[in-house]
Amino acid sequence: MAYDADLADRVRRAVPDEEDVREVAMFGGLAFMVNEKMAACVSAGGGALLVRVSRGRDAEYLGVVGARRAEMGRERRSMGEGWITVDEQALAADDALQFWIDAALEYNAEQTAGR
Repeated sequence: MAYDADLADRVRRAVPDEEDVREVAMFGGLAFMVNEKMAACVSAGGGALLVRVSRGRDAEYLGVVGARRAEMGRERRSMGEGWITVDEQALAADDALQFWIDAALEYNAEQTAGR
């Protein structure tokens, strides 16, 4: 199953131009690497968007409609705190998508600063 090309285009527009961004095939979808760290991935199945967010805000983000703990593999094991899958319906509005991209970029900036 291929990733959603329209969602990938929307993610490209949501990530600021000044960011160091590169796209990589990963997790069966298209990952957006910012400063060489995965920020978001447009999935090929099981949820529209995978985002990497702050563990400290994990519970808060899981409370947002359409968000759930990301799972991976045949056994559907939890990826742990800070890995969230967002359903397609929850990303219909551009501001909803931007919310998740901003959350991922916030965590990415924290990780980049801590190098």
